[in-house]
Amino acid sequence: MNRSPFAHEITPTPTKVECVAETRSIAGESPVWSVAEKCLYFVDHQGHKIHRYRPAEGGLDTFDLPGVVTSLAPRRGGLIVTIERRFAFFDPDSGRLEDRFSVEPELPDNRFNDGKCDRQGRFWAGTMGKIAWDSPCGSLYRLAGEGAPERMRAEIRCSNGLAWSPDDRTFYYAESFAYMIHAFDFDAKSGTIGNRRVFAALDPRSGAFPDGLTIDVEGYVWNAQPVFGRIVRYDPQGKLDRIVETPVSRCTSCIFGDDDLGTMYVTSARETLTAAEIEDEPLAGGLFAFRPGVHGIAEVPFAG
Repeated sequence: MNRSPFAHEITPTPTKVECVAETRSIAGESPVWSVAEKCLYFVDHQGHKIHRYRPAEGGLDTFDLPGVVTSLAPRRGGLIVTIERRFAFFDPDSGRLEDRFSVEPELPDNRFNDGKCDRQGRFWAGTMGKIAWDSPCGSLYRLAGEGAPERMRAEIRCSNGLAWSPDDRTFYYAESFAYMIHAFDFDAKSGTIGNRRVFAALDPRSGAFPDGLTIDVEGYVWNAQPVFGRIVRYDPQGKLDRIVETPVSRCTSCIFGDDDLGTMYVTSARETLTAAEIEDEPLAGGLFAFRPGVHGIAEVPFAG
């Protein structure tokens, strides 16, 4: 559902996008498919919740957290999560939350946003302003094993979606309110990034911005773009390849899942919608799914 004043650049590909869980999340985000558990985890930032969707039986489990929980990844014995400005371990079975590391004590108006593991099991997560979303106050961190988090980039205008190319040589990173997805050279062994360049950009006048993203086996980047209400597929050179419209305007992130990694799951939000807009799109905040005809790459658990 396009609520931007701009038309799509190319004609959207007709696609059946279904709501598979009416979670009514305030800000659904950070979906990750657990290969081991055969389920999808995702968060509701402002609802302070983690959801676990089990597609085989259509079941949904919900776990309450004591704060704004913004990203997660599987690990042995549970999950690694970012909550407020902290990295923590969370065990869904026991409900135990163990704080590990905090960042940015000098920036109390910051919080974590999106995060994801690279294929070596290092967890990457970035920060943003809680109120001034477009302030260049965010940073990107990398947490490896038992060590403390390392700051990899600074002066970020809302740290968001992350993905790595199939050959592990390129890192893609959405900076939402710079209205850009950047590409970096990535050294898989050392976990370092460099040579930043613009991969794709949106016109700020549209009101839309790049949000969460993922990558497929062909090396194409899929990006959720709220306000435009669409999932966009870019080729490895950053050229727009396909647009899939979603039934809601605030689609927030996407990930491949199911046994064949051939289903794309899409999270959504309702936090910036008016009451009239929510009435117009009652499924806002739900979890959606479609079959794009291409497969994803299995996400790797946190190694710590």
